[in-house]
Amino acid sequence: MPTFCTILSCCLLIITTMSVSTVASMREYFDMEARQQETDIVNNLPGQPPVKFRHYAGYVKLRPNEEKALFYWFFEAQQEPSHKPLVLWLNGGPGCSSIAYGAARELGPFLVKDKEGLTLNQFSWNKVANIIFLESPIGVGFSYTNISKDLHELGDRVSAIDNYAFLVGWFKRFPSFRSHDFYIAGESYAGHYVPQLAELIYEGNKHTKKSTQINFKGFMIGNAVINDLTDTNGMIDYAWSHAIISDEIYHGINNDCDFRAENQTKACDLHVTGLLQAYSDIDIYSIYSPICLNKYQRAVSPKLLVAPHLLTRHELWHTLPSGYDPCTEDYVAKYFNDKDVQKALHANITNLSYPYTLCSSVIQKWNDSPNTVLPIIQKLLHAGLRIWIYSGDTDGRVPVTSTRYSIKKMGLKVKKGWRAWFDKNEVAGWMEEYEGGLTFVTIRGAGHQVPVFAPHQSLSLFTHFLSAQTLPSSRF
Repeated sequence: MPTFCTILSCCLLIITTMSVSTVASMREYFDMEARQQETDIVNNLPGQPPVKFRHYAGYVKLRPNEEKALFYWFFEAQQEPSHKPLVLWLNGGPGCSSIAYGAARELGPFLVKDKEGLTLNQFSWNKVANIIFLESPIGVGFSYTNISKDLHELGDRVSAIDNYAFLVGWFKRFPSFRSHDFYIAGESYAGHYVPQLAELIYEGNKHTKKSTQINFKGFMIGNAVINDLTDTNGMIDYAWSHAIISDEIYHGINNDCDFRAENQTKACDLHVTGLLQAYSDIDIYSIYSPICLNKYQRAVSPKLLVAPHLLTRHELWHTLPSGYDPCTEDYVAKYFNDKDVQKALHANITNLSYPYTLCSSVIQKWNDSPNTVLPIIQKLLHAGLRIWIYSGDTDGRVPVTSTRYSIKKMGLKVKKGWRAWFDKNEVAGWMEEYEGGLTFVTIRGAGHQVPVFAPHQSLSLFTHFLSAQTLPSSRF
């Protein structure tokens, strides 16, 4: 693995024809980034269990002429990080934090489990990879802009461009990781974020010299928003097949709604309201889990994803209960609002005017959200990238039925048919492999945030994805 000094030496040899001032300027730049890397090391994080691996947190400014900076938390692999792949994790929303959810509740090494603070996650994904958790877009978590109008220009396109700019800047700060195999993973509305960023990386590599390319190998998305029409139809079928909605609502939606149209009839709106009301006393993201009863009368959880578009028009959507601990979200918010925690993470350096929230309270408008990303997925499959899509099968919001309908829409040929896969001698879910590199996997008994409900199974899934090995097909 090339060291910082080796990379600097190579660069200096290449530019021997440049002026002395230019060389000195480049040397100063590299030295500055190396110093910033050291500055980003996290020490004395309140409540942190003792570990042997290093972790870093801080800001990457996106472009010199702008006032945007994205916040990251990076964990080196627990063993031999120089030989492990590098993975970027993105949560959805749009507007929900990859640190508050992904790092602190799902797959990071330190989980906020209760009022006592952090606990060590024995199924952390940094057991097998180096992991970056990114708070994106600006306005999420600790990520910020100093120009308020930037918050009104957000959408899929801006998010993809900014996430790509972050990676370019991050690799300048951590150049020794540039040669590592690189993957992206995420869930929910990251079904948009991840393929769109992947496409930018793929196209960007075509137009940059080899020494600055990202060694991109593929991506994995879970319970992912990828095609509005099938996402919506799958959600309705799931609610009916799991006895959440009545026959009357189900048939009413099928008879009176046309989700291909922008505007729906009043009858359709009435049926959709009935669908949402049917979920109002349970957790739509994990239909068999208890809900958090603390302050139950308020809107318990911000929206976790914006699509399908029709459903977001109903105000009731924003009051649906959500909780898996079932009250962990409250503990996470309290932890990251602690000034000592922020200081240890080098966060909130601009003294934001609003408190830290798991999903952004300052993003009010989302300007573009294409109704499908299936063409991007197919394009990247044809380019030879490894793509896995997984689905926790107790999620009612982006359910397994939605994902199956969306995959079917791509018309892929089956390579290895539907079968069970196993973990700890038990059926962990089912899977199917397709020609061209796509693998679909279900996780039995898991909700929207799969690592919360099935930590051991999700680590096994992640490990097999990275190694391109098929999941175990037998009990023993």
